[in-house]
Amino acid sequence: MKDVVFALGWVQSQKIELDPALRVPLATALADYAPDVHEMLAGLDNEYTANAGDNKPPWEAGGTYRLSVWNDVLTKTLRAVAVDPQAYALLRMAETRTAAGLLAAVPADASGIELSLQPTKNARALGILDGIADAATGPDGQQAQKWRDTVFDRLLKEQATPAGHQTDPAGHLTATWLQELKDTPDKERPERVRAQGHDMARTWAEARNMEQQIRQGLLADVERSALMAHREMKP
Repeated sequence: MKDVVFALGWVQSQKIELDPALRVPLATALADYAPDVHEMLAGLDNEYTANAGDNKPPWEAGGTYRLSVWNDVLTKTLRAVAVDPQAYALLRMAETRTAAGLLAAVPADASGIELSLQPTKNARALGILDGIADAATGPDGQQAQKWRDTVFDRLLKEQATPAGHQTDPAGHLTATWLQELKDTPDKERPERVRAQGHDMARTWAEARNMEQQIRQGLLADVERSALMAHREMKP
């Protein structure tokens, strides 16, 4: 997989021409590496940075093999894949589930940086995907709307029945966000998607009965993380 991503993204041009028939299969393959894609998008794990070079093989950690590529190589590849809205929706859903699982794994007694790191990393990864979506839609208003509608239709086919937080915290976070997206009027859905990092962090904080002052500070950090990441992806 690493060789494929490097073969596609290690070019000078910011725009890669990818055979349309390859976009969904490649998105499906990348979704199988969702935890790695998440860490590469977030860009805050030193191990992923150290192993990103083309001469660095996958490494074993936590009982599985991990892979990493340079951020610019990954984002160029994701931009090429995301031209297909079905492919983008696959990537977005994979990141949603990964983000939910990582939030659910934060220890109950976490505080300080241990509490804030994961929701801000999630927001950064999702913010980069927002920027990739902007690049995929292009300047044509009608085409952009058609692209977004296809993404929303694909996302809303996912299971959206909130599970109990105590029994399935990750499932609860995922399903709650999908239900909120479903309940949002059509015209407001783009903004709802861009607020995903904040919304998932809010649901998570509420489920943990987080103190209001801590919650407000955390959500402000999450918003900044998403906004900065989104801006980084501007052409």
